[in-house]
Amino acid sequence: MGRIFLEHLGGLKLFNCAQCHTNLTNRSQLISTRFTGATGRAYLFKRVVNLTFSNIQERVMLTGRHMVRDVMCKNCGAKLGWMYEFATEESQKYKEGRVILEYALITEAEGFPSEAATTSH
Repeated sequence: MGRIFLEHLGGLKLFNCAQCHTNLTNRSQLISTRFTGATGRAYLFKRVVNLTFSNIQERVMLTGRHMVRDVMCKNCGAKLGWMYEFATEESQKYKEGRVILEYALITEAEGFPSEAATTSH
């Protein structure tokens, strides 16, 4: 089957899969903490790595009808949230291509400064 290739975005505050601790994203990718998922609080991110995706599904949510994909950890397969593919409401278009991670299914960890931030010129 081969090895699973995992990415790491780096950063000072990291968000990881709660099951296997695979890195998913960092604080700089966070758009909003004001979302709700099946398990409670959920966060909207610009970019998340190390995911696999389900087929597109239509869901009617509090903010309207959306085409979404469930997202799972690439390493362990745990369901973590969903990705917005398409929003029918104009006011919801900003969500397209963005990922919701449910807070109960992820962990926060301290990261490390980037090489660029530690190099003085």
